Amino acid sequence: MQNGMHSDRERCVRAVQSKDARFDGWFFTAVLTTGIYCRPSCPVVPPKPENMTFYPSAAACQQAGFRACKRCRPDTSPGSPEWNQRADLVARAMRLIADGVVDREGVPGLAARLGYSSRQVERQLRAELGAGPLALARAQRAQTARLLIETTALPMADIAFAAGFASIRTFNDTVREVYALSPGDLRTRAAARSTSRTATAPAPAAPTTPGALSLRLPFRAPLNPDNLFGHLAATAVPGVEEWRDGAYRRTLRLPYGNGIAALTPRPDHIACRLTLSDLRDLPVAISRCRRLLDLDADPVAIDDQLRADPVLAPLVDKAPGRRVPRTVDEAEFALRAVLGQQVSTAAARTHAARLVTAHGEPVDDPEGGLTHLFPSAGALAALDPESLAMPRTRRTTFTTLVRRLADGELHLGADSDWQETRTRLLALPGFGPWTADVISMRALGDPDAFLPTDLGIRRAAQELGLPSTPAALTARAAAWRPWRAYAVQYLWATDSHPINFLPV
Repeated sequence: MQNGMHSDRERCVRAVQSKDARFDGWFFTAVLTTGIYCRPSCPVVPPKPENMTFYPSAAACQQAGFRACKRCRPDTSPGSPEWNQRADLVARAMRLIADGVVDREGVPGLAARLGYSSRQVERQLRAELGAGPLALARAQRAQTARLLIETTALPMADIAFAAGFASIRTFNDTVREVYALSPGDLRTRAAARSTSRTATAPAPAAPTTPGALSLRLPFRAPLNPDNLFGHLAATAVPGVEEWRDGAYRRTLRLPYGNGIAALTPRPDHIACRLTLSDLRDLPVAISRCRRLLDLDADPVAIDDQLRADPVLAPLVDKAPGRRVPRTVDEAEFALRAVLGQQVSTAAARTHAARLVTAHGEPVDDPEGGLTHLFPSAGALAALDPESLAMPRTRRTTFTTLVRRLADGELHLGADSDWQETRTRLLALPGFGPWTADVISMRALGDPDAFLPTDLGIRRAAQELGLPSTPAALTARAAAWRPWRAYAVQYLWATDSHPINFLPV
């Protein structure tokens, strides 16, 4: 896949005619004769090619006057993989819009974070996506509103507020324009679908916690949950994360409050249960859960390239669809990466748990054993270094990172420039290539981050007959670009030796 796929008309027509779900989210099909737009895999009879036109975003379809299809519900398709595999202005802007920045800070706030003028950001987004930041944020608000209308019993006024609309009138007008139904009609249709489903299947258990929301997070198949959830469960910090009843659960620090997410792998989706102290955080919570589980990846494109290497091909064929376990909080992950330098996974969890108990913000979890948010850099700024049970040099590394994060000198977020941030991390005392690259891979989302000094990777390389020295392995891995972070997941899965400590 490549940027601008919607402009490849012949390829788009073939995808629509074959109802290929792999292309959902890559582009949207607008039907000139009906005035609706669909995902490529829409189950209805495909329109004639001359009646199809293609757009790069749902927002562009809406701006052109098309309404969302009621059958395929295109706004629920996985997000475009483009925004996770690129580090340019448009990709960074899209990650920030998904994180709710336009709703909270406006277009000037978005532009300031990106380091460009509002006019430059507007021009770039329109050129590539056919819509500006306000239209893209509006499409996201409409999707959030639909989700709340269909999955909760909240009053419509509360839904309008939670979805980010400025008024009930704007909420009503937007829902009617995008879905060709009033909010009340949307809820009625959802209730009818639910009744139809439960006529032949048992109804799901009712939420036990007031305010909890249950939803489905779509992904592109295949998805191998073993490494994804296994890694998150194995490294879970007590009080902040846990594995309970087949679900990975963790606390969330969000712009308007806090929350708890419970994520359960299913064959065709991730079951997501969110408990939020402020419903305005719903779009951000969903975005961060998707990012944590790397759900917008394109596993077919990734695996096809890695499979071209005869050494990796058997690994990919054995368990395709591996994702990169990421994070819901970039600064938290960076702090935990330093705590994990040159110690076992168990010791790293112990260090982190002590910080959580002493400095984390308490939360209430009626459904499990979560107790705190991971402490922010600001909360750790007054930390006494002598209270850290670690070597003096690592104390310095940790407290320096805390200070740089707390004073804003170092920013880690969805909008971070991967290469620039990696360079800044390497300039910190005690930061070697492994720490900088694991932060790039798992916190910043760089799909090409590579860990040639990692002990598990070097052991796997030896077992597979690959070069095991960092320089030689890096040269050998050039053929895996730009998906080396995914190659890391396949290599880690082959290592049968426990890793006793992590390098710097």
